[in-house]
Amino acid sequence: MILLIEDYIMPLISVIIPVYNGEKTIRETIESVLKQTFSDFEILIINDGSQDATLDIVASIEDSRLKVFSYPNAGSSYINRNRGIPLANGEFIAFLDADDLWTTEKLESQLKALQTNTKAAVAYSWTDFIDEFGQPLGSGIHKTFNGDVFANLLADNFIVNGSNTLIRKQAIIDVDGFDGSLVNMGDWDLWLRLSARFHFVAVPSAQILYRRTNDSMSMNVLKLERAYLKIMERTFNQVPNSLKYLKRQNFARFYQFLTLRALEVLPGCEIIFPSRQKGIVAARFLWHTVKNNPILLLNVPLMLSLLVKIVAVIILPRSVLAWLMIQLMKRKRR
Repeated sequence: MILLIEDYIMPLISVIIPVYNGEKTIRETIESVLKQTFSDFEILIINDGSQDATLDIVASIEDSRLKVFSYPNAGSSYINRNRGIPLANGEFIAFLDADDLWTTEKLESQLKALQTNTKAAVAYSWTDFIDEFGQPLGSGIHKTFNGDVFANLLADNFIVNGSNTLIRKQAIIDVDGFDGSLVNMGDWDLWLRLSARFHFVAVPSAQILYRRTNDSMSMNVLKLERAYLKIMERTFNQVPNSLKYLKRQNFARFYQFLTLRALEVLPGCEIIFPSRQKGIVAARFLWHTVKNNPILLLNVPLMLSLLVKIVAVIILPRSVLAWLMIQLMKRKRR
């Protein structure tokens, strides 16, 4: 039988999954999409020159909605997401990193939110964290903003991660997609550009399970800082004067986040501890935090806790620091 073009029914949603050497998690990630309560979608796997068993694992999953496109390695998930956009047949696009997961109702509830709020171009949900083994690490930022959220996103990246949103395809095209020159923070950059032109709508439920490990991209604090400064310099040069006051608030929140991240050791990775160099970097981050928001000095418990950790990381021998951190993690688990 010959299938005519007019007989082909386009899927409503295109799910774009960029992947490079994702053999450890790609099956679980794809299965979290296939288990969705909404089924009118296609899955576009954008393979960035994987050298492991990623393609074999994907090929073993039998589902006609799954499509694979392979390219030479570009080294950037944002380039690979851009590669997927013109291939997408859906009216709506969702991006999903190859190690993150969705709850089963994620697509259905976000699509309903966009169909109900026709002025909105982006739907987002709340995020919770998981570790490399899929075990819960805690809640992310559970904030709910609707409509014009540009000022809210200038103050804080409450969407948290790139596996979160469902977006009208035309809106992504209108803002020229992701900035492929960025190595980090490209999601926040896109949300900012989208929010400057379109409304957002929130689904107040934790539907994204964002995987965090000690070697993940989001743990490289110096790369995060460089990308952040590039994005914020560009963004705040273009915002109206009435919103420029948010810059200091933005910097304070982000540098506090970087301080905490530099000192963090995730469960299951006890053999890796912050180095002396990271302690020095954390001290610089804390200085930028306080400089942009001196009121934080009044939060004595937080400041004291951070200072003690920084001093310990810089001064104590690695063996002593390792022992102390293991004891602290054991106490938290009780």
